[in-house]
Amino acid sequence: MTKLFSRTFCTSLEEAKVNHEISEKIKLLQTFLKPQHLDIQPVLHNESSWLLAEKELQKMNAFKAPQEKLSSIMNCCRVINNLLLNDAMSEHVPAGADDFLPLLIYVTIKANPPMLHSNLKFIKLYRRQTKLISEAEYYFTNLVSAKTFIIDLNAKSLSMDEIKFEECMQEAKLANKLTNESHSTCQMKHQEKNDCMLSIKMHNKVLDFDVLQDGSNYPYMEAKSKDLEMEDVDILLHHYKDLVSKHTRLCKAINCLPVLEKESLLRQIEMHGNSTNTNDQTTSQ
Repeated sequence: MTKLFSRTFCTSLEEAKVNHEISEKIKLLQTFLKPQHLDIQPVLHNESSWLLAEKELQKMNAFKAPQEKLSSIMNCCRVINNLLLNDAMSEHVPAGADDFLPLLIYVTIKANPPMLHSNLKFIKLYRRQTKLISEAEYYFTNLVSAKTFIIDLNAKSLSMDEIKFEECMQEAKLANKLTNESHSTCQMKHQEKNDCMLSIKMHNKVLDFDVLQDGSNYPYMEAKSKDLEMEDVDILLHHYKDLVSKHTRLCKAINCLPVLEKESLLRQIEMHGNSTNTNDQTTSQ
């Protein structure tokens, strides 16, 4: 399965869309959802245990084998189960199975594991069924239930007023939008800064080569590979893209000309090319 991973994991656009929608909804819920909204008892509030469970669940997407992905789920659920057992021992009461799923839902929302839908689907399809039994089956089924709960989650799913829930969701959407816009603006400024620095480097490099090549407008024409530096790659790539762009526009413009004008222009270009080659040969001699 490790070798087949690229052909079996998240193979459709629809599946990728579901992953994205779940992740985006969880991001919104993260801004306001509290343990009390899921009726998690105060005695079960243990940030260190929750964080450990979150980290185990987040590891799931890093693995390529279904057994390893399932192990991440089991490790996460065991941390939660140990928390319940410790509380039960301190209170001298049986550990409540009804407390497990709300904790798992909360941990899943806090962790927001990447590609949650695809990872669960992958395990279901490719983990050997004889191995998906007992404890593994119980924990896996609970995480599938947690995912379904999150997808369908609304005010009625939580101990929360419906109007308050909608207000929190709208505020989270607005904050998320502003964050994305700010991030996009920063990226644009960073790109502009990089472009500016590249232009300065290109200008300086051209000036340096102009001196070396006696005023040549083609600074790399006489250069050899051993003369190039790492920063020259960006400059050469820029020149290449610019050349291709100009060539494409020139070809389109020529193709729009009438046949006679096109043939005349092509002959002139060919004659100019031959003349340039002759001059180069004479200069070389």
